[in-house]
Amino acid sequence: MTDRPLTLMAVHAHPDDEATGTGGVLARYAAEGIRTVLVTCTDGGCGDGPGGVKPSDPGHDSAAVALMRRQELEASCDVLKISDLEMLDYADSGMMGWPSNDAPGSFWQTPVEEGAARLAELMRHYRPDVVVTYDENGFYGHPDHIQAHRITMAALEMTALTPKVYWTTMPRSTMQRFGQTMREFHEDMPEPDPAEAAAIAEIGLPDDEITTWVDTTAFSSQKFDALAAHASQGENIFLLKMGKERFGELMGMETFVRVKDATGATVPENDLFAGLR
Repeated sequence: MTDRPLTLMAVHAHPDDEATGTGGVLARYAAEGIRTVLVTCTDGGCGDGPGGVKPSDPGHDSAAVALMRRQELEASCDVLKISDLEMLDYADSGMMGWPSNDAPGSFWQTPVEEGAARLAELMRHYRPDVVVTYDENGFYGHPDHIQAHRITMAALEMTALTPKVYWTTMPRSTMQRFGQTMREFHEDMPEPDPAEAAAIAEIGLPDDEITTWVDTTAFSSQKFDALAAHASQGENIFLLKMGKERFGELMGMETFVRVKDATGATVPENDLFAGLR
């Protein structure tokens, strides 16, 4: 035994990602005295500017957006009681297919080895017991999420550390409820075309393939407030439109797939730190 606190490291692509998929576990484990480290890989510069100005619109200033989003991220970290924030500050690559994917210095264009080496240094410094990031498809195909997955898995190979490693996911049953809720709040929302509907149906995993179900309902208000701290992106954050009560009902359980483990803890499990305490 050592005096070093148990440590959770979450590796995310953009400011606001920390709240959506892991806000509950970050808040819960911080409340339990666990050190929570957030690594945000990009500056979020492809987000909306003031007044909802889009990246493709005249007057969009990615540097100003990045500064604004840094401030919002710090506010979110305060809400979630995150112990340590580390920013790699790569340029936001935008959605798949955007011209910004090819911009020099974008995260998508950064060699995996370069990003992994920087992340490996942070891992050696913090020595996380649990590492959380996205799956190989970045959950829904965003290039920066895919790149965050790649550098995380490569960084782990560069270190001698053996943390439990998890990929965020969502049960297909929850995805169905999520779709129903979206239609409830957007009655005029058109039905997706067959190809889009098929792609959406592939997001997440069948419930029986999920290894880890962490109940964070008691922290859903914090999670909501952390998401709301990213006010500049409010137009894109549908979850804020449903209010705290419905948000807690839909987003109170955070789910993961365990992909590396040296503890032998049985699955399914209800705690990322099962076998470590």
